[in-house]
Amino acid sequence: MKEKNVNKNQNQPEKFYAKFVAKPRLSKKNRKQAMIEEIWEEDDEDDWDEDEEDFVIISDEEATALLEKEKKEKPAHTKQRTAPHTVSHNEHRCPVSRKCSGCQMQNLSYQDGLRWKQAQEVRLLGTFGHISPIIGMENPLHYRNKVQTAFGMTRGGKIISGVWQSREQKIIATDSCMIEDAAASAIAVTVRKLLSAFKMTAWQDGNGFLRHILVRRGFSTGEIMVVLVAGTPVFRSKKNFVSALLRAHPEITTVIFTVNNSETNLLLGEREEVLYGKGYIEDTLCGLTFRISPRSFYQVNPVQTETLYRTAIDFAGLTGRETVLDAYCGIGTIGLAAAASAGKVTGVEVNPDAVRDASANARLNNIQNIRFIEGDAGKYMEALAEEKTPLDLLFMDPPRAGASAEFIRSVLTCAPKKIVYISCNPETLARDLKLLTAKKAYQVKKIQPVDMFPWTHHVETVILLEKPVLPAARSLQRKTAPLSESPVQIMAGNPARTPLKNSKVGKT
Repeated sequence: MKEKNVNKNQNQPEKFYAKFVAKPRLSKKNRKQAMIEEIWEEDDEDDWDEDEEDFVIISDEEATALLEKEKKEKPAHTKQRTAPHTVSHNEHRCPVSRKCSGCQMQNLSYQDGLRWKQAQEVRLLGTFGHISPIIGMENPLHYRNKVQTAFGMTRGGKIISGVWQSREQKIIATDSCMIEDAAASAIAVTVRKLLSAFKMTAWQDGNGFLRHILVRRGFSTGEIMVVLVAGTPVFRSKKNFVSALLRAHPEITTVIFTVNNSETNLLLGEREEVLYGKGYIEDTLCGLTFRISPRSFYQVNPVQTETLYRTAIDFAGLTGRETVLDAYCGIGTIGLAAAASAGKVTGVEVNPDAVRDASANARLNNIQNIRFIEGDAGKYMEALAEEKTPLDLLFMDPPRAGASAEFIRSVLTCAPKKIVYISCNPETLARDLKLLTAKKAYQVKKIQPVDMFPWTHHVETVILLEKPVLPAARSLQRKTAPLSESPVQIMAGNPARTPLKNSKVGKT
Protein backbone atom coordinates (compact mmCIF):
# COMPACT_ATOMS: atom_id res chain seq x y z
CA MET A 1 0.00 0.00 0.00
CA LYS A 2 1.29 3.42 -0.89
CA GLU A 3 2.07 5.52 2.17
CA LYS A 4 0.32 8.82 2.55
CA ASN A 5 2.32 12.00 2.59
CA VAL A 6 2.05 13.27 6.12
CA ASN A 7 3.09 16.72 7.23
CA LYS A 8 5.76 16.23 9.87
CA ASN A 9 4.36 19.13 11.86
CA GLN A 10 0.75 17.88 11.68
CA ASN A 11 0.86 16.05 14.99
CA GLN A 12 3.01 18.71 16.64
CA PRO A 13 0.91 21.91 16.46
CA GLU A 14 2.65 23.52 19.44
CA LYS A 15 6.09 23.03 17.88
CA PHE A 16 4.86 24.21 14.45
CA TYR A 17 3.22 27.41 15.69
CA ALA A 18 5.85 28.22 18.32
CA LYS A 19 7.91 30.31 15.91
CA PHE A 20 4.90 32.51 15.11
CA VAL A 21 3.96 33.15 18.75
CA ALA A 22 5.35 36.27 20.42
CA LYS A 23 7.68 35.34 23.27
CA PRO A 24 7.54 37.15 26.63
CA ARG A 25 10.35 39.66 27.19
CA LEU A 26 13.00 38.21 29.50
CA SER A 27 14.72 40.09 32.26
CA LYS A 28 18.35 41.11 31.76
CA LYS A 29 19.54 38.25 34.01
CA ASN A 30 17.39 35.67 32.20
CA ARG A 31 18.45 36.96 28.77
CA LYS A 32 22.12 36.42 29.73
CA GLN A 33 21.35 32.91 30.94
CA ALA A 34 19.38 32.06 27.78
CA MET A 35 22.22 33.35 25.59
CA ILE A 36 24.76 31.12 27.40
CA GLU A 37 22.52 28.06 27.09
CA GLU A 38 21.96 28.73 23.38
CA ILE A 39 25.71 28.92 22.63
CA TRP A 40 26.30 25.84 24.79
CA GLU A 41 23.66 23.84 22.90
CA GLU A 42 25.26 24.81 19.57
CA ASP A 43 28.55 23.34 20.80
CA ASP A 44 27.03 20.06 22.03
CA GLU A 45 27.16 18.59 18.53
CA ASP A 46 30.96 18.83 18.53
CA ASP A 47 31.72 17.59 22.04
CA TRP A 48 35.38 16.87 22.69
CA ASP A 49 36.24 13.19 22.52
CA GLU A 50 39.78 12.85 23.81
CA ASP A 51 40.17 9.16 22.91
CA GLU A 52 38.91 9.73 19.38
CA GLU A 53 41.05 12.81 18.85
CA ASP A 54 44.18 11.06 20.07
CA PHE A 55 43.81 8.52 17.26
CA VAL A 56 43.85 11.04 14.42
CA ILE A 57 47.01 11.10 12.30
CA ILE A 58 47.70 14.42 10.60
CA SER A 59 48.47 13.67 6.95
CA ASP A 60 50.70 15.77 4.72
CA GLU A 61 47.67 16.68 2.60
CA GLU A 62 45.69 17.80 5.65
CA ALA A 63 48.55 19.94 6.91
CA THR A 64 48.94 21.64 3.53
CA ALA A 65 45.17 22.09 3.18
CA LEU A 66 44.87 23.78 6.57
CA LEU A 67 47.71 26.16 5.80
CA GLU A 68 46.08 27.09 2.49
CA LYS A 69 42.64 27.40 4.07
CA GLU A 70 44.00 29.75 6.73
CA LYS A 71 45.36 32.03 4.01
CA LYS A 72 42.08 32.14 2.11
CA GLU A 73 39.55 32.15 4.97
CA LYS A 74 41.28 34.37 7.49
CA PRO A 75 39.04 36.44 9.80
CA ALA A 76 37.96 39.66 8.13
CA HIS A 77 39.52 42.07 10.63
CA THR A 78 42.91 40.35 10.91
CA LYS A 79 45.86 40.72 8.58
CA GLN A 80 47.66 37.53 9.57
CA ARG A 81 49.01 35.37 6.79
CA THR A 82 50.72 32.03 6.50
CA ALA A 83 53.59 32.21 4.06
CA PRO A 84 53.53 29.76 1.12
CA HIS A 85 55.23 26.62 2.29
CA THR A 86 55.77 23.04 1.18
CA VAL A 87 55.28 20.45 3.91
CA SER A 88 58.48 18.54 4.69
CA HIS A 89 58.74 15.06 6.21
CA ASN A 90 60.16 14.07 9.59
CA GLU A 91 63.41 12.23 8.92
CA HIS A 92 63.51 10.78 12.46
CA ARG A 93 59.96 9.44 12.64
CA CYS A 94 59.15 6.99 15.43
CA PRO A 95 58.93 3.43 14.01
CA VAL A 96 55.66 2.67 15.87
CA SER A 97 53.97 6.06 15.43
CA ARG A 98 51.24 4.71 13.13
CA LYS A 99 50.36 1.87 15.51
CA CYS A 100 50.66 3.90 18.70
CA SER A 101 48.82 7.04 17.48
CA GLY A 102 49.99 9.01 20.52
CA CYS A 103 51.93 11.43 18.28
CA GLN A 104 49.61 12.46 15.46
CA MET A 105 52.18 14.70 13.73
CA GLN A 106 55.21 12.41 13.56
CA ASN A 107 55.15 12.46 9.76
CA LEU A 108 55.79 16.24 9.72
CA SER A 109 58.94 18.11 10.62
CA TYR A 110 58.73 19.93 13.94
CA GLN A 111 58.62 23.35 12.27
CA ASP A 112 55.77 22.22 10.02
CA GLY A 113 53.93 20.98 13.09
CA LEU A 114 54.25 24.45 14.62
CA ARG A 115 52.95 26.03 11.40
CA TRP A 116 49.96 23.67 11.45
CA LYS A 117 49.14 24.63 15.04
CA GLN A 118 49.55 28.34 14.33
CA ALA A 119 47.18 28.05 11.37
CA GLN A 120 44.63 26.24 13.52
CA GLU A 121 44.84 28.92 16.21
CA VAL A 122 44.22 31.64 13.61
CA ARG A 123 41.31 29.70 12.14
CA LEU A 124 39.61 29.11 15.51
CA LEU A 125 40.56 32.24 17.47
CA GLY A 126 41.44 34.84 14.84
CA THR A 127 38.04 36.55 15.16
CA PHE A 128 38.91 37.51 18.75
CA GLY A 129 42.20 39.27 18.00
CA HIS A 130 45.79 38.96 16.81
CA ILE A 131 47.47 35.59 17.42
CA SER A 132 51.08 35.93 18.50
CA PRO A 133 53.56 33.43 16.98
CA ILE A 134 53.49 30.09 18.77
CA ILE A 135 56.32 29.46 21.25
CA GLY A 136 57.98 26.15 20.39
CA MET A 137 60.66 24.02 22.07
CA GLU A 138 64.36 24.14 21.34
CA ASN A 139 64.61 20.37 21.90
CA PRO A 140 61.17 18.74 21.41
CA LEU A 141 62.23 15.19 22.36
CA HIS A 142 61.84 13.15 25.60
CA TYR A 143 59.99 16.03 27.26
CA ARG A 144 57.33 14.03 29.17
CA ASN A 145 58.28 13.70 32.84
CA LYS A 146 55.26 11.47 33.55
CA VAL A 147 55.23 8.06 31.83
CA GLN A 148 52.60 5.31 32.07
CA THR A 149 53.59 1.88 30.77
CA ALA A 150 51.11 -0.98 30.34
CA PHE A 151 52.03 -4.65 30.79
CA GLY A 152 50.41 -7.71 29.22
CA MET A 153 50.92 -11.26 27.97
CA THR A 154 51.13 -12.65 24.47
CA ARG A 155 49.34 -15.85 23.48
CA GLY A 156 52.67 -17.61 23.80
CA GLY A 157 53.04 -16.49 27.43
CA LYS A 158 55.64 -13.76 26.82
CA ILE A 159 55.47 -10.56 28.92
CA ILE A 160 55.22 -7.39 26.85
CA SER A 161 55.20 -3.72 27.83
CA GLY A 162 54.53 -0.48 26.02
CA VAL A 163 51.82 2.04 25.19
CA TRP A 164 48.14 1.22 25.80
CA GLN A 165 46.16 1.88 22.63
CA SER A 166 42.64 2.67 23.82
CA ARG A 167 40.89 2.48 20.45
CA GLU A 168 41.83 -1.15 19.77
CA GLN A 169 42.21 -2.09 23.44
CA LYS A 170 45.72 -3.49 23.09
CA ILE A 171 49.33 -2.82 24.04
CA ILE A 172 51.74 -1.48 21.43
CA ALA A 173 54.98 -3.16 22.49
CA THR A 174 57.93 -0.75 22.55
CA ASP A 175 61.02 -0.21 24.70
CA SER A 176 61.40 3.52 24.08
CA CYS A 177 59.41 6.59 23.06
CA MET A 178 60.60 9.80 21.40
CA ILE A 179 58.55 12.06 23.71
CA GLU A 180 58.85 10.16 27.00
CA ASP A 181 61.62 10.58 29.54
CA ALA A 182 64.46 8.21 28.59
CA ALA A 183 65.10 7.14 32.19
CA ALA A 184 61.43 6.19 32.60
CA SER A 185 61.54 4.02 29.48
CA ALA A 186 64.65 2.24 30.76
CA ILE A 187 62.97 1.57 34.13
CA ALA A 188 59.95 0.02 32.37
CA VAL A 189 62.22 -2.37 30.48
CA THR A 190 63.96 -3.38 33.73
CA VAL A 191 60.63 -4.05 35.46
CA ARG A 192 59.57 -6.30 32.58
CA LYS A 193 62.80 -8.31 32.86
CA LEU A 194 62.43 -8.58 36.64
CA LEU A 195 58.92 -10.00 36.26
CA SER A 196 60.36 -12.89 34.23
CA ALA A 197 63.30 -13.33 36.59
CA PHE A 198 60.98 -13.57 39.63
CA LYS A 199 58.60 -15.95 37.80
CA MET A 200 55.82 -13.37 37.87
CA THR A 201 53.35 -12.49 35.13
CA ALA A 202 51.50 -9.47 33.84
CA TRP A 203 47.79 -8.95 34.52
CA GLN A 204 45.64 -10.51 31.79
CA ASP A 205 41.88 -11.19 31.85
CA GLY A 206 41.64 -11.09 35.63
CA ASN A 207 44.77 -13.17 36.27
CA GLY A 208 48.44 -12.39 36.85
CA PHE A 209 50.15 -9.62 38.79
CA LEU A 210 51.38 -6.35 37.23
CA ARG A 211 49.08 -4.09 35.18
CA HIS A 212 50.97 -0.80 34.81
CA ILE A 213 53.82 1.23 36.14
CA LEU A 214 53.80 5.01 36.55
CA VAL A 215 57.15 6.83 36.50
CA ARG A 216 57.46 10.53 37.40
CA ARG A 217 60.73 12.44 37.33
CA GLY A 218 61.55 15.86 38.71
CA PHE A 219 63.09 17.76 35.81
CA SER A 220 65.15 20.09 38.01
CA THR A 221 65.81 17.79 40.98
CA GLY A 222 66.27 14.49 39.14
CA GLU A 223 64.15 12.68 41.75
CA ILE A 224 62.28 9.65 40.35
CA MET A 225 59.08 8.00 41.57
CA VAL A 226 58.02 4.50 40.46
CA VAL A 227 54.45 3.34 41.12
CA LEU A 228 53.76 -0.38 40.63
CA VAL A 229 50.07 -0.93 39.83
CA ALA A 230 49.01 -4.56 40.33
CA GLY A 231 45.77 -6.42 39.80
CA THR A 232 46.16 -8.35 43.06
CA PRO A 233 47.49 -7.44 46.53
CA VAL A 234 49.63 -10.62 46.62
CA PHE A 235 53.18 -9.37 45.92
CA ARG A 236 55.58 -12.30 46.26
CA SER A 237 59.22 -11.48 47.08
CA LYS A 238 58.27 -7.83 47.48
CA LYS A 239 61.47 -6.72 49.23
CA ASN A 240 63.75 -8.64 46.89
CA PHE A 241 61.95 -7.28 43.82
CA VAL A 242 62.31 -3.68 45.01
CA SER A 243 65.96 -4.24 45.97
CA ALA A 244 66.73 -5.61 42.50
CA LEU A 245 65.00 -2.64 40.89
CA LEU A 246 67.02 -0.17 43.00
CA ARG A 247 70.30 -1.94 42.20
CA ALA A 248 69.56 -1.57 38.49
CA HIS A 249 68.41 2.06 38.89
CA PRO A 250 69.93 3.74 41.96
CA GLU A 251 68.53 7.05 40.70
CA ILE A 252 65.04 6.00 41.89
CA THR A 253 64.14 7.92 45.07
CA THR A 254 60.78 6.35 45.97
CA VAL A 255 58.77 3.20 45.10
CA ILE A 256 55.02 2.89 45.73
CA PHE A 257 52.68 -0.09 45.41
CA THR A 258 48.93 0.12 44.69
CA VAL A 259 46.23 -2.36 43.68
CA ASN A 260 43.64 -1.77 40.98
CA ASN A 261 41.58 -4.80 40.00
CA SER A 262 38.63 -2.88 38.56
CA GLU A 263 37.74 -2.76 34.87
CA THR A 264 37.90 1.04 34.58
CA ASN A 265 40.09 3.62 32.89
CA LEU A 266 41.53 4.66 36.25
CA LEU A 267 45.22 3.92 36.60
CA LEU A 268 45.78 3.97 40.36
CA GLY A 269 44.07 2.00 43.11
CA GLU A 270 42.41 3.49 46.18
CA ARG A 271 45.24 2.71 48.61
CA GLU A 272 48.98 3.21 48.28
CA GLU A 273 51.83 1.49 50.13
CA VAL A 274 55.24 3.14 50.19
CA LEU A 275 57.87 0.43 49.65
CA TYR A 276 60.88 2.74 49.50
CA GLY A 277 61.60 6.44 50.06
CA LYS A 278 59.26 9.31 51.01
CA GLY A 279 56.28 8.41 48.83
CA TYR A 280 56.61 11.63 46.81
CA ILE A 281 59.13 13.59 44.78
CA GLU A 282 59.90 17.29 44.57
CA ASP A 283 60.57 19.51 41.59
CA THR A 284 61.37 23.17 41.02
CA LEU A 285 59.21 25.37 38.78
CA CYS A 286 59.28 29.16 38.42
CA GLY A 287 61.71 29.33 41.34
CA LEU A 288 59.37 27.40 43.67
CA THR A 289 59.54 23.86 45.05
CA PHE A 290 56.55 21.57 44.49
CA ARG A 291 55.76 18.27 46.18
CA ILE A 292 54.38 15.72 43.69
CA SER A 293 52.47 12.63 44.82
CA PRO A 294 51.27 9.79 42.54
CA ARG A 295 47.87 11.50 42.08
CA SER A 296 49.10 15.09 41.77
CA PHE A 297 48.27 17.04 38.64
CA TYR A 298 51.58 18.44 37.43
CA GLN A 299 52.22 19.49 33.86
CA VAL A 300 54.14 16.81 31.94
CA ASN A 301 56.43 19.21 30.06
CA PRO A 302 58.33 21.24 32.69
CA VAL A 303 60.31 23.33 30.18
CA GLN A 304 57.21 24.65 28.41
CA THR A 305 55.22 24.83 31.65
CA GLU A 306 57.61 27.48 32.92
CA THR A 307 57.14 29.41 29.67
CA LEU A 308 53.36 29.00 29.92
CA TYR A 309 53.07 30.19 33.52
CA ARG A 310 55.47 33.11 33.10
CA THR A 311 53.43 34.23 30.09
CA ALA A 312 50.22 34.01 32.13
CA ILE A 313 51.68 36.01 35.03
CA ASP A 314 53.11 38.58 32.62
CA PHE A 315 49.65 38.97 31.02
CA ALA A 316 48.15 39.53 34.48
CA GLY A 317 50.22 42.69 35.00
CA LEU A 318 50.22 42.31 38.80
CA THR A 319 51.27 45.28 40.95
CA GLY A 320 51.24 43.69 44.42
CA ARG A 321 47.79 44.92 45.49
CA GLU A 322 45.42 42.63 43.57
CA THR A 323 42.93 40.10 44.91
CA VAL A 324 43.43 36.98 42.78
CA LEU A 325 41.40 33.78 42.35
CA ASP A 326 43.07 30.67 40.92
CA ALA A 327 40.25 28.43 39.67
CA TYR A 328 40.97 24.79 38.83
CA CYS A 329 44.12 25.37 40.93
CA GLY A 330 45.31 21.73 41.22
CA ILE A 331 48.39 21.63 43.45
CA GLY A 332 48.59 25.43 43.29
CA THR A 333 51.31 25.93 40.69
CA ILE A 334 49.93 29.08 39.00
CA GLY A 335 48.62 30.70 42.18
CA LEU A 336 51.84 30.11 44.10
CA ALA A 337 53.93 31.47 41.23
CA ALA A 338 51.75 34.60 41.09
CA ALA A 339 51.57 35.16 44.87
CA ALA A 340 54.87 37.05 45.03
CA SER A 341 53.43 39.76 42.76
CA ALA A 342 49.86 39.87 44.15
CA GLY A 343 48.17 41.12 47.30
CA LYS A 344 46.07 38.07 48.17
CA VAL A 345 45.53 34.78 46.29
CA THR A 346 42.85 32.14 46.78
CA GLY A 347 43.02 28.77 45.06
CA VAL A 348 39.85 26.69 44.68
CA GLU A 349 39.90 23.01 43.70
CA VAL A 350 37.37 20.16 43.96
CA ASN A 351 39.99 17.42 44.42
CA PRO A 352 40.80 17.08 48.16
CA ASP A 353 44.16 15.39 47.50
CA ALA A 354 45.23 18.30 45.29
CA VAL A 355 44.15 20.82 47.95
CA ARG A 356 46.30 19.05 50.55
CA ASP A 357 49.28 19.08 48.16
CA ALA A 358 48.70 22.76 47.38
CA SER A 359 48.63 23.72 51.08
CA ALA A 360 51.80 21.68 51.66
CA ASN A 361 53.47 23.48 48.74
CA ALA A 362 52.55 26.87 50.22
CA ARG A 363 54.16 25.89 53.54
CA LEU A 364 57.15 24.39 51.73
CA ASN A 365 57.81 27.73 50.00
CA ASN A 366 56.85 29.87 53.05
CA ILE A 367 54.19 31.77 51.09
CA GLN A 368 51.82 33.56 53.49
CA ASN A 369 49.42 35.44 51.20
CA ILE A 370 47.71 32.42 49.66
CA ARG A 371 45.06 29.99 50.84
CA PHE A 372 43.45 26.93 49.26
CA ILE A 373 39.81 25.90 49.49
CA GLU A 374 38.21 22.58 48.60
CA GLY A 375 35.09 23.33 46.61
CA ASP A 376 33.55 24.57 43.39
CA ALA A 377 35.16 27.73 42.01
CA GLY A 378 31.92 28.81 40.31
CA LYS A 379 29.95 28.75 43.57
CA TYR A 380 32.80 30.54 45.31
CA MET A 381 32.62 33.38 42.77
CA GLU A 382 28.84 33.61 43.17
CA ALA A 383 29.36 33.99 46.92
CA LEU A 384 31.86 36.80 46.26
CA ALA A 385 29.29 38.54 44.05
CA GLU A 386 26.57 38.26 46.73
CA GLU A 387 28.93 39.73 49.31
CA LYS A 388 29.95 42.41 46.77
CA THR A 389 33.59 41.46 47.27
CA PRO A 390 35.63 42.80 44.33
CA LEU A 391 37.89 40.41 42.40
CA ASP A 392 40.76 41.92 40.44
CA LEU A 393 42.03 38.86 38.57
CA LEU A 394 40.85 35.37 37.71
CA PHE A 395 43.22 32.63 36.58
CA MET A 396 41.28 29.80 34.94
CA ASP A 397 42.90 26.62 33.62
CA PRO A 398 40.04 24.20 32.83
CA PRO A 399 40.37 20.68 31.33
CA ARG A 400 40.07 20.01 27.59
CA ALA A 401 36.27 20.08 27.81
CA GLY A 402 36.57 23.77 28.69
CA ALA A 403 34.60 25.63 31.34
CA SER A 404 31.05 24.59 32.12
CA ALA A 405 28.09 26.84 31.33
CA GLU A 406 27.51 27.25 35.07
CA PHE A 407 31.11 28.35 35.59
CA ILE A 408 30.88 30.94 32.79
CA ARG A 409 27.69 32.30 34.35
CA SER A 410 29.51 32.60 37.66
CA VAL A 411 32.37 34.50 36.02
CA LEU A 412 29.96 36.97 34.40
CA THR A 413 28.16 37.41 37.73
CA CYS A 414 31.34 37.97 39.74
CA ALA A 415 32.82 40.14 36.96
CA PRO A 416 36.56 40.17 37.79
CA LYS A 417 38.46 43.06 36.22
CA LYS A 418 40.84 40.74 34.35
CA ILE A 419 40.78 37.10 33.30
CA VAL A 420 43.82 35.08 32.31
CA TYR A 421 42.48 31.95 30.59
CA ILE A 422 44.93 29.07 30.08
CA SER A 423 43.45 26.62 27.60
CA CYS A 424 44.57 23.21 26.34
CA ASN A 425 41.89 23.02 23.61
CA PRO A 426 41.39 25.90 21.15
CA GLU A 427 37.98 24.53 20.09
CA THR A 428 36.38 24.76 23.53
CA LEU A 429 38.34 27.98 24.14
CA ALA A 430 36.63 29.57 21.12
CA ARG A 431 33.25 28.55 22.53
CA ASP A 432 34.04 30.00 25.97
CA LEU A 433 35.40 33.24 24.51
CA LYS A 434 32.18 33.67 22.56
CA LEU A 435 30.33 33.59 25.89
CA LEU A 436 32.74 35.84 27.77
CA THR A 437 32.86 38.50 25.05
CA ALA A 438 29.11 38.51 24.30
CA LYS A 439 27.40 41.87 24.92
CA LYS A 440 30.93 43.29 25.30
CA ALA A 441 31.25 41.86 28.81
CA TYR A 442 34.98 41.33 28.17
CA GLN A 443 37.49 42.21 25.48
CA VAL A 444 40.30 39.90 24.36
CA LYS A 445 43.59 41.76 24.65
CA LYS A 446 46.28 39.14 24.02
CA ILE A 447 46.49 35.61 22.58
CA GLN A 448 49.67 33.55 22.94
CA PRO A 449 49.90 29.88 21.82
CA VAL A 450 52.51 27.64 23.49
CA ASP A 451 53.56 24.24 22.13
CA MET A 452 53.28 22.18 25.30
CA PHE A 453 52.98 18.81 23.54
CA PRO A 454 55.30 18.58 20.50
CA TRP A 455 54.45 16.01 17.82
CA THR A 456 50.78 15.95 18.91
CA HIS A 457 47.95 18.18 17.70
CA HIS A 458 47.41 19.59 21.21
CA VAL A 459 48.32 23.22 21.88
CA GLU A 460 48.09 25.46 24.95
CA THR A 461 46.87 29.04 24.64
CA VAL A 462 47.11 31.93 27.10
CA ILE A 463 44.39 34.59 26.73
CA LEU A 464 44.10 37.95 28.48
CA LEU A 465 40.57 39.36 28.82
CA GLU A 466 39.68 42.69 30.39
CA LYS A 467 36.50 44.52 31.25
CA PRO A 468 35.95 47.29 28.68
CA VAL A 469 36.60 50.85 29.84
CA LEU A 470 33.27 52.60 30.43
CA PRO A 471 32.55 55.90 28.61
CA ALA A 472 32.66 57.79 31.94
CA ALA A 473 36.09 56.36 32.66
CA ARG A 474 37.32 57.36 29.20
CA SER A 475 36.05 60.88 29.80
CA LEU A 476 37.91 61.02 33.12
CA GLN A 477 41.09 59.83 31.41
CA ARG A 478 40.81 62.58 28.81
CA LYS A 479 40.22 65.27 31.43
CA THR A 480 43.19 64.12 33.53
CA ALA A 481 45.54 63.62 30.57
CA PRO A 482 49.13 64.86 30.91
CA LEU A 483 49.71 68.42 29.68
CA SER A 484 52.39 67.16 27.31
CA GLU A 485 49.66 65.71 25.09
CA SER A 486 48.09 67.77 22.39
CA PRO A 487 44.33 68.57 22.43
CA VAL A 488 43.96 66.28 19.41
CA GLN A 489 45.43 63.36 21.37
CA ILE A 490 43.23 64.10 24.37
CA MET A 491 40.05 64.34 22.27
CA ALA A 492 40.96 61.14 20.43
CA GLY A 493 41.47 59.30 23.70
CA ASN A 494 44.88 57.99 22.58
CA PRO A 495 45.13 54.48 24.13
CA ALA A 496 48.92 54.52 23.91
CA ARG A 497 49.44 57.34 26.41
CA THR A 498 50.79 56.60 29.88
CA PRO A 499 48.32 57.00 32.81
CA LEU A 500 49.02 59.45 35.62
CA LYS A 501 50.89 58.07 38.61
CA ASN A 502 47.90 58.70 40.89
CA SER A 503 45.40 57.33 38.40
CA LYS A 504 43.54 54.11 39.21
CA VAL A 505 43.63 53.05 35.59
CA GLY A 506 45.75 49.88 35.40
CA LYS A 507 48.28 48.93 32.76
CA THR A 508 46.99 47.14 29.70
